[in-house]
Amino acid sequence: MTTSSVLDDAPLNGFHKKLALYSSGGPFLDGYILSIVGVAIVQLGPQMHLSDAALGLIGASALIGIFFGAFLGGYLTDKFGRQVLYTIDLIAIIGCSVAQFWATDPVWLFVLRLLIGMAVGADYPIATSLLAEFTPRRYRGPLLGGLMVMWFVGAATAYVVGEALLTVDGTGWRWMLASAALPALLIVLLRLGTPESPRWLAKKGRVDEANAVVRKVFGDQASISDLPEEEHESVGLMLLWRSGYVGRMLFVSAFWTCSIVPLFAVYAFGPRILGALHLNGHLANIGSALITVFFVVGCVLAMVVINRMGRRALIIHSFTWSGLALLVLGLFPSAPAAVIMILFAAYAVLIGGAQNLQWIYPNELFPTEVRGTAVGLASSLSRIGAAIGTYLVPLALTSWGIGPTMLVAAAITLLGAGISMRWAPETHGLALHESAALAEPATANAEPRSTHHVM
Repeated sequence: MTTSSVLDDAPLNGFHKKLALYSSGGPFLDGYILSIVGVAIVQLGPQMHLSDAALGLIGASALIGIFFGAFLGGYLTDKFGRQVLYTIDLIAIIGCSVAQFWATDPVWLFVLRLLIGMAVGADYPIATSLLAEFTPRRYRGPLLGGLMVMWFVGAATAYVVGEALLTVDGTGWRWMLASAALPALLIVLLRLGTPESPRWLAKKGRVDEANAVVRKVFGDQASISDLPEEEHESVGLMLLWRSGYVGRMLFVSAFWTCSIVPLFAVYAFGPRILGALHLNGHLANIGSALITVFFVVGCVLAMVVINRMGRRALIIHSFTWSGLALLVLGLFPSAPAAVIMILFAAYAVLIGGAQNLQWIYPNELFPTEVRGTAVGLASSLSRIGAAIGTYLVPLALTSWGIGPTMLVAAAITLLGAGISMRWAPETHGLALHESAALAEPATANAEPRSTHHVM
């Protein structure tokens, strides 16, 4: 049977809701920063006389930064705590975003966006580990999945802001790239005073501090002793690769890569892709914003059904049906504009489950002492493919055309379905110490659980 504890089965309170909102600031900035560059490039490219290769590098620069930042942030948050890094990373985003306004050449712009990507990547394991370790099991899936909703809200906001700033002759792209500093500043102010994770404090032997946090959040009767011990030996970074957790790392990295390569390519060059599909000019930017609304709808629907469907069924269906939508789009790239928008909207809604699980699975499948490191490492590994894919999009559009480009995106998405069918586990209804254990616990739930193990 699954174990029960005061903290894992606590009701959702105001602190949990505020923490979820503050933690969602990182995904919001991620979506904003990766999307605003797609609009800025429309003006930036001709001004700096950039080649397709240079455009690809600038579009992929933040993703390359995320590769380094996610792993570094994960390691640091496991070593020094979640709370201490919760605001520092966003301060770096503010400084580098403002500095983009004065960029005079593509190399300087590439470096600044690389640094911004590192800060964004660092926030992934910091914020998600903190939220996962505070949230009761019943609400963990919806709240972690809700972070992805804010990614798309950030992306939609970027397209709206970008469209407005395109009217600023000559310097519009500079204001676009610098504008990320404003939401970053607001999020930093909101995050001030967030307590440290009691699970991390307890793992470091700081039991009195952990109890103080637990009582503040859950009430005077709560104690860190209410959390069951994680039933495995301490797992270090190198041991992570030599233990059974290596299979989980490979699964998370693989499905995460398959879910974001097509998505990030679309967001970095959304207007160009829609332009190739005969939706040009302002219509391309407006179309990108509308598609983003459908991404939000998909993630919200996934939040609603995740506890009903379970993690495994949701990710398989999400990859399969969204991949088929891209497949049809690739086979019929000259379809009427309305049909193209419907297919993009279908992809956006249906991929929501896989997008939400990017935040849920990594936090549920690894123990407390390496949760941040594991999330960061999986994020870093997934960004290798995303950066390569984003870099190649403008070259592929020029060399292959839109049809073959969309067929490749469909193949990657359907590969994610195959990986999930083979290795996706079921973690719904488990406490963190149970879902992170290598041996699958028994359950008293009436519905049968999947017996699939990760490798």
